[in-house]
Amino acid sequence: MNFLEQRILRDGIVKEGNVLKVDSFLNHQMDIALLEEIGQEFHRRFADKKITKVLTIESSGIAIAYPVAKAFGVPLVFAKKAKSINIDGEVYAADVTSFTYQTNNQVIVSKKFLSADDHVLIIDDFLANGYALQGLISLVEAADATVEGLGIAIEKGFQEGGMRMRNLGYRLESLAIVDSMNARTGEIVFRAQD
Repeated sequence: MNFLEQRILRDGIVKEGNVLKVDSFLNHQMDIALLEEIGQEFHRRFADKKITKVLTIESSGIAIAYPVAKAFGVPLVFAKKAKSINIDGEVYAADVTSFTYQTNNQVIVSKKFLSADDHVLIIDDFLANGYALQGLISLVEAADATVEGLGIAIEKGFQEGGMRMRNLGYRLESLAIVDSMNARTGEIVFRAQD
């Protein structure tokens, strides 16, 4: 059992509707030492890849992607869910459905931050159905950049997103894969990984 699985068992809360609350340490209140360890682990897992940018989606992905970008010594770019007045010029855009918020958003990245020369590592906190990843992949592809890999803190292995990404041929590394969880008992079962 790895460090993130241990922390999920200790402090994660299973709620009805396939919700795993990790807000006490990962995506509301953040354990900085844990985030640094996550960054180092993704760096270790993707050390064989030439990474020039780390890409995530606002807002929960930023905290996880930051230490990854720091470990690689590359810029972190995050897709915004709304175009503000301070984004000038052309943008890449993709539609994304959020499992957590049950909403549809258009996410954007300024064209000046992704180019055909980039080798991108996409990072996010959760993977359920894979819609956020699909949106981020389409942004990278629109820039004619290369997706070098997908890094997920927590994958819900009982939902289709991980299988879909792997079947499409993407290298997907998830630090914790939840195979099942029970809101009544609080039990969480992780998939064994190498």
